Amino acid sequence: MRLQLISDLHLETERFTPEPAPGADALVLAGDVDSGWDGLRLFRDWPVPLLYVPGNHEYDDRDFDQARADLHALAAKLGFVMLDDAVHLLTDAQGRRVRFVGSTRWCDFDLFGPTQRERALRAGSYFQRVMNATRAGQPFDALAVREEALRCRAWLEQTLAAPESGPDWDATVAITHFGPSIQSADPRYGRQPGTASFCNDDEALLPGARLWVHGHLHCRHDYRLHGCRVVCNARGHSKRGEALGYDGQRCVEVFTA
Repeated sequence: MRLQLISDLHLETERFTPEPAPGADALVLAGDVDSGWDGLRLFRDWPVPLLYVPGNHEYDDRDFDQARADLHALAAKLGFVMLDDAVHLLTDAQGRRVRFVGSTRWCDFDLFGPTQRERALRAGSYFQRVMNATRAGQPFDALAVREEALRCRAWLEQTLAAPESGPDWDATVAITHFGPSIQSADPRYGRQPGTASFCNDDEALLPGARLWVHGHLHCRHDYRLHGCRVVCNARGHSKRGEALGYDGQRCVEVFTA
């Protein structure tokens, strides 16, 4: 199965016109498409199945739970498969079945371990103020993000505990917005407390997937760890030079991953 990968277009400020990749069996849209959501409409009636995992910026300036419900409704209207702690099965032209396991997987701020959690939470508070989301009338602050992240982590752990392949599917692909390993850190910033707002220590979960696709980091990655291929094809902001060399038609093969 051939997957086109797109994320972090930030169409609230950027200009980019997505085009289907020739030969792709599905499109994976790994979040931060447009904080205003208008850019999501560019993907209406996509010619192949579209698997969408929301990014953090899809919740900007909104109530978290209302935004989640509204995103589900919009995705259904546009014909997307929204994977919000959910599983979806697809079969390619060769009859190979792929189980897609999708979650935003918010950051739990434990990338550097519990002893560094407070420093990571303090650094993460800046990003939550920029996001300016609420939940139940309260700021969706770093502690609230951690609570949601731990729930996502528990769901992923349980779901990826099933065999990576078996009688019901031939391969598993995980899709998250946040990175699953410190190896996905942006090389411009390296290992600093703020990196825990972009990556999680989910390396123990990697053996449960053949391929793990993520976004959030405004740089590209393609590496192997614990038998899993990890790929990020994020575009980022052109004014910072992050979009240089970006290939919006990039594809990866599940069964050669």
